[in-house]
Amino acid sequence: MSNPRDDDKERQNRKMSAQEYELIQEEDERCLKRYRKQCMQEMHERLSFGPKFECVHELESGEAFLEVIEKEHRLTLVVVHIYQHGVKGCEQMNSCLDCLAAEYPTVKFCRIDAVATGAAERFSSEVLPTLLVYKAGELLGNFLAITKHFNEEFFATDVEGFLNEYGLLSEKEFSACADDDDDAGEVE
Repeated sequence: MSNPRDDDKERQNRKMSAQEYELIQEEDERCLKRYRKQCMQEMHERLSFGPKFECVHELESGEAFLEVIEKEHRLTLVVVHIYQHGVKGCEQMNSCLDCLAAEYPTVKFCRIDAVATGAAERFSSEVLPTLLVYKAGELLGNFLAITKHFNEEFFATDVEGFLNEYGLLSEKEFSACADDDDDAGEVE
């Protein structure tokens, strides 16, 4: 028969090894989570194509407008804002696109004054601000007087939501390496 003290020692040893097992399992989960984040970031970097724009490009002429549409990489989405100084909503749209350009660096955001297009008669103040969306030289979206779709005071999130409704914006820039304090949360 075994001694009661030996049984207590065995129980303590088993409890200890169960606690160690739990600690090891938790550490494994944290390591796996970090590894997944690293793999996702590497995969994203490999799959990312083309240049990063990160700002709105001012187009000076109709020729520059055509060049941007025709010569940009076939997978690059090009969003062109046609505006005119003094037309309600145009300055606000410019500010919104400045914000969106930072959030969607793989999308080429451009703006051009209606007069500079060489087709000012087609772009009267009634149809401004206008957003044109192109990909591979093809017009995907033609939104005349786009501010009619928004409240009087609108923001970048409103424009983003509108473009997303039409499926025109890709996913936002992926930040898998962000080491936030969610390690304590559930791991899927």
